[in-house]
Amino acid sequence: AEDIQVLGGREAVRRRPSMYIGSIDQRGLHHLVYEIVYNSIDEAMSGCCDKILVTIQEDGVVRAEDNGRGIPVEVHPATNTSALETVMTTLHAGAKFGGKTYQVSGGLHGVGASVVNALSSWLRVNVRRDGKLYQQDYKQGIPQGEVIEVGEASDTGTTISFLADEEIFGKVNYAFNSLSERLREMAYLNKELEICLKDEGRECEKTFYFEGGITGFVRHLNRGRAVRHHQPIYIPKEVNGTIVEVALQYNDGFADSTFSFANCVNTIDGGSHLTG
Repeated sequence: AEDIQVLGGREAVRRRPSMYIGSIDQRGLHHLVYEIVYNSIDEAMSGCCDKILVTIQEDGVVRAEDNGRGIPVEVHPATNTSALETVMTTLHAGAKFGGKTYQVSGGLHGVGASVVNALSSWLRVNVRRDGKLYQQDYKQGIPQGEVIEVGEASDTGTTISFLADEEIFGKVNYAFNSLSERLREMAYLNKELEICLKDEGRECEKTFYFEGGITGFVRHLNRGRAVRHHQPIYIPKEVNGTIVEVALQYNDGFADSTFSFANCVNTIDGGSHLTG
């Protein structure tokens, strides 16, 4: 029994990061960005956020900002620390697990923010909520102090800035095109949500906003092809509390191309939502 190691959440993530983000190459690096954005997407799917800004700074720092409700900062009864710190340091602590705050959610089901925090050399959270601006800093997932009030706020939302840990990922280098493709998908899957990606080092910027949602996504996939009907077929339906959207458009090709998503996550291996 003495030889059995028991690792806490942070230690487990840093010891075996690939178990949580798939790899520690550039794909894993990008996964950190997506997991933070997924938190904002959850707010959008709940009707509480319509703008997300992701900025890659020249020094490799990623900053993700939304205009959602802001992560709560009150003391969480189960941990006796702030709800913000609980979300940022405890696996499976997100509101998406409670079944009340979010009916749908994407990402790693509550572990995303804490995993990104554990795999960052430093991370800062700013929350705009109840007319006040709050802040908390972390190093390699460890809080550097309590949540503090640093000013006033005229709006609401959350801003998370982090620097991926080079001890784990090596040299930090983000691929703008890969990030923009995924963020474009997220914007298509959440109609009327504006997602902006900026790369300050390369001086690149793209903004995605689609009123048509997945019908626009189908048009995008069929760009440059001769289509059999101009308007994609769109079928939305809710069954037992589950919302399903289907869009399709025939073209002159011989092969079919099918993309399926569950709560904004690309299910490349399909599943019951695809097969029925």
